Amino acid sequence: MQIASKLPRVGTTIFTVMSQLAMQHKAVNLGQGFPDFDGPPALREALARHMAEGRNQYAPMTGVPRLREQIAFKTERCYGRRTDPETEVTVTSGATEALFAAIAAVVRGGDEVIVLDPCYDSYEPAIELQGGRAVHVPLVLPDFHVDWDRVAAAVTPRTRMILVNSPHNPSGAALGAGDLAALAAIAERHDLVVLSDEVYEHIIYDGRAHQSVLRHPGLAARAFTVSSFGKTYHCTGWKVGYCVAPPALSAEFRKVHQYLTFSTFTPAQWAFADVLEHDPRHWLELPAFYQAKRDQFRALLAGTPFKLLPVAGAYFQVVDYSAISGLDDLSFCQWLTRDHGVAAIPVSAFYEAPPAMKLIRFCFAKTDATLHAAAQRLQGLK
Repeated sequence: MQIASKLPRVGTTIFTVMSQLAMQHKAVNLGQGFPDFDGPPALREALARHMAEGRNQYAPMTGVPRLREQIAFKTERCYGRRTDPETEVTVTSGATEALFAAIAAVVRGGDEVIVLDPCYDSYEPAIELQGGRAVHVPLVLPDFHVDWDRVAAAVTPRTRMILVNSPHNPSGAALGAGDLAALAAIAERHDLVVLSDEVYEHIIYDGRAHQSVLRHPGLAARAFTVSSFGKTYHCTGWKVGYCVAPPALSAEFRKVHQYLTFSTFTPAQWAFADVLEHDPRHWLELPAFYQAKRDQFRALLAGTPFKLLPVAGAYFQVVDYSAISGLDDLSFCQWLTRDHGVAAIPVSAFYEAPPAMKLIRFCFAKTDATLHAAAQRLQGLK
């Protein structure tokens, strides 16, 4: 049977490829971006309790009301924006589902969506499945900042959406207040929808405040803002996220969500509601928790030939390996995994058209033992 693929350029993700190679060579896996430690005991205990109490059937399509109320409280506390949990907050089966639902809700055949390269690999397939086209605007090296003049120049009559991600995967860069103002000016001038991927919102360093689009009234009125409990609470396998959007956008978002997953893991929703209501310390302390890991990992790599790029947020360290090898970044990652026992991700995998660079990404959301084991192997590089 001959099938014309709707995604002919899509294969197995680089994350799966490198994780499989890491397993094959018994390498320390600093490639795929998930913690190798568990979330808070109170959260896991709450999950078990709610399962035992019988909260195991379908949750409401929009999410457990108590959890949506707590999300609204946290949103106001963090960003000063009051949201209506009934009409503006939707719980989803992970942030990737929320991103897909937001794109599917508003992007039609022939529409264009501006994305900033390097970008997460789920964005473009979701756009293409709606018949849209991703327009790639590269971030400016070496600090991965946004050239807003170039973004403005990429807008055409077909542009429907701008997709931003901060703190940024893979680079760890973070948008500032000036970036929000520039984004708002473009979005308002051309009446564009904004999709803001903010899954690392609580993983931000050096005293910075996360610049959510929800802080900016003009952006909040036209934006889908996507967050992740999995990233915040070290439980990516639970696949629970949420989307905050104004009522008109949320209504369209929910039309897609109800036929995509309908409802999300019920006992986890109750557990997240418990910890948000009774113990906000976790997300308040998360910047310091991960900053300690960032600083430790950077110190461990200080004696290696890698050049470390700055990290403002998220839990990734991008390094320049040009002092070590002339290989392209994929070949270098394969060599590093096979011959030195540490897996990383080539940054070119996040680009449509990679520039000339020699950059790879390590994930430092790992135990101290994992980071030390990886560093011991990396310190042998010449």
